[in-house]
This record gives sequence, structure tokens and C-alpha cells, in this order.
Amino acid sequence: MSNRKPSHWLLGAAAMAPLVIIAASSTEGSVTTGQAAFQDYKNIKPGQFRKITPADLPQPFATQSSSNGARIIPRPENAWPQAPEGFKVELYATGLIFPRALRTAPNGDIFLAETSPRGEIKIFRGVTADGKPKQTSTFATGLTAPFGIAFYPPGPHPNWVYISNTTSISRFPYKNGDLKATGEPQTIVSDLPPAGNHTTRDVVFSLDGKKMFVAVGSASNVDDPDTTPREFHRADILQYTPDGAFVKIYGAGIRNPVGLAVNPTTGQLWCSVNERDELGDNLVPDYITHVQADGFYGWPWYYIGGNQDPRHAGKHPELKNKVIVPDVLMPPHNASLEMLFYQGKQFPKEYVGDIFAAEHGSWNRAIRTGYDVVRVPLKNGHAAGEFEDFLTGFVTPEGGVWGRPVGVAVVPDGSLLVSDDGSKSVWRVSWTGKK
Repeated sequence: MSNRKPSHWLLGAAAMAPLVIIAASSTEGSVTTGQAAFQDYKNIKPGQFRKITPADLPQPFATQSSSNGARIIPRPENAWPQAPEGFKVELYATGLIFPRALRTAPNGDIFLAETSPRGEIKIFRGVTADGKPKQTSTFATGLTAPFGIAFYPPGPHPNWVYISNTTSISRFPYKNGDLKATGEPQTIVSDLPPAGNHTTRDVVFSLDGKKMFVAVGSASNVDDPDTTPREFHRADILQYTPDGAFVKIYGAGIRNPVGLAVNPTTGQLWCSVNERDELGDNLVPDYITHVQADGFYGWPWYYIGGNQDPRHAGKHPELKNKVIVPDVLMPPHNASLEMLFYQGKQFPKEYVGDIFAAEHGSWNRAIRTGYDVVRVPLKNGHAAGEFEDFLTGFVTPEGGVWGRPVGVAVVPDGSLLVSDDGSKSVWRVSWTGKK
């Protein structure tokens, strides 16, 4: 297969029409739009809805590129995540090493990938009366930066749990209730690209179990794959068979599709994406979107439709009208990570089917943005482009960062878990209000 994505993708993309988004509307109240939607940690609040559109984007370099990485501090005594009215936030687990992605097993156990240094998969079982795990176990250890976790075959009775390491996909024999691996892992994909600029590799299966999707981020910010061999099979979502045979590039030009999820209503693959940096405070929006098969999302030559990155001026004009506009534009530099579709029965009914996504937080913005969990309302499986700031408060008023959301999962009682690699914790959000 050629390293040159344009020639490969023109075969499938030339006949594609631009994406048509089926509109859905929020019933939760007003939505902040326009330039006011580009808010930062100082003024976001739980329950606030925002919407960013392509028309709201500034020109490249409208502001200087900033280097403002998170300064992790211990959680102050009076600091606690804030959720909308009617929700309670509790500390579910703490003292972890580097908690990253979360996944719920068919029997309700919660699997957690602890990426470093031991490379462990932990299991949390149940919730006590005071909001803690009833049981904790280490399922496997010695993995290489594990992140994605998936159970196969889909449905109530899996035979395997798949773990995505940075350069490989392995699977362990598994049956419901296993708290420790009962056999040695099988490596079914051994040639994923090495760490480079992005190390996470999420993995999910289609609803029918016939397709395995693997997310691989770029090795750079905006390196041109035409001339950079290390970008081969990167900034892509790759499709495999469940046994690990490569099928094709399912979606391309997606700079870093950290989180993958399959919509249980429509069967569509969705992803949560870190877009490129260094074009200014409000470029380029991160995004959450369903992924069209054989679709092209622009990286590195274009962004959010036919907007050409000035660092690649004049390149590939034939692709300009082929770039798909994502469903939901997130604030630029939010670092959108794991996502899920809420299927629990505890939250009010209007939350069922909606997306929750963890926003790890910016480094390339003068004033911090992200460091929260967002909710994306859906109607019949489709998004209208708005999102809600759902869980906030991980940054002090002075700008010190004590928490960074990474993963999201739903426990059997319907409460939401959020992993946080800043405070090395897992938080539990439950509904206590009136439905």
C-alpha cells in the first residue's frame, strides 16, 4: 500500500457528497453560540450548552501560538468536580498510577487501563454504600502502554478481552466474572505504528462483530504523509477482522482519533479527536463525529471542511471539496479523549443515548480550555452540533490543574465513572434529583 494518502483516498472520496448533518435540537435551554462559545476554564459551568460552527472559526494565526502546559498540583481541600443540579460527585477510587481508558464488561465489571509504568489492566466490581468499589483486582500486567479495551464477541457472553498496546493488539481468554487473566495473551496485530507523537490505540467492534476498528494518531502535528514515511497508517482509523487481518483504512485524515465508540442505535462508528495545534488559540477545533466509511477528514492539508492549512498552502486542491465536516466542533485544544453512549437507567430519560466525552485539557492555548467532561445531546442517533459542559472544576481560579479527565464508563446502576490522570483517581457521578 502506498504511503501517499491522496491517491489512495481519491478512489473512495471522489464520488462522496459533503456530509449532511441531520439536525437535532436541545430541550435543555439556551445555547451559547458564536465567539462566546470559545470559552475557557474561567467561565465554563455545569449545565451550560455551547455550539461552535465552521462560520465561527478565525483566520489562522489570528493569535499567537501559546505553550501553556498543565501545571499539575495536588487537589486543594476545597476542590471537587462540579456537575449540573441534581447530580452528586463522589471519589470512587484513588491512589492509582496513571489511570486512562475505562470500559464496562458485559457483566458490569469496570476495566481500567493503567498505562505506565507497569502497564496494568485493573478491574473494579460493584459500588458500596459510600460509593467505593466492592472489589478491586489486577487482571493483567506487563503490557506496553495499554489503552483500548474491548470484549468479543459483542453481546452478553464474551470469549475474549482485547487490549490495544501502542504497537500491537492482544487478546486474553475471558469469560464473565474473571478477575484475573486465565491464559496467556495472543498477539493478533503486531505492526501498529510506534509511539511517535501519539501513543493511544483504542479498539472497538462493530455491532455484528465482523469489523474491528483501531485508532492510530499522527506521529506529528502537521507533517505531510506524502513525504514523511513515519505517517504511514497514522491519523487513520484502521479496519481489521476480529482475528487481526488488515482490511483497509476505514477513515483517514483524522489527526488523533483517541476515543472510539459504536452507536448502539445506528451502528455507526464515532470518534473523539485531537486536532492540530499552533494555528492560534481558537484553531483548530477538536471534534466528536460519526465516521463515514472511506471518509476523509482533512489532516494535514485541510481542516473542518475545505479550510487549507497555510503550512501546506497549494497542496492537493483536488481534495478541498472532499473533506467531511465533523458533527460536533469542540473548543480547540480541548484534547478530547474517551467517549461513550449513555445506556444507563439512572440519569433522567433525556440523557439516554447521549454522548459523554472526557476533555483532557489544553496546552496550546493562552488561557486553558477543556479539563472537563462534556455531554453531546443526540436525537435519533444524530447530533445538532451542540454540547454541554457537564463535569467541571478541575482547574483552580489561579490556573493550577489538579485533575485531567481521560476515560468514561457506566456502571450497572447507571452512574458515570470518570478516570482522572491528574489526581490519579476515578470519580463517580450519580443522579440524586427528581426525574
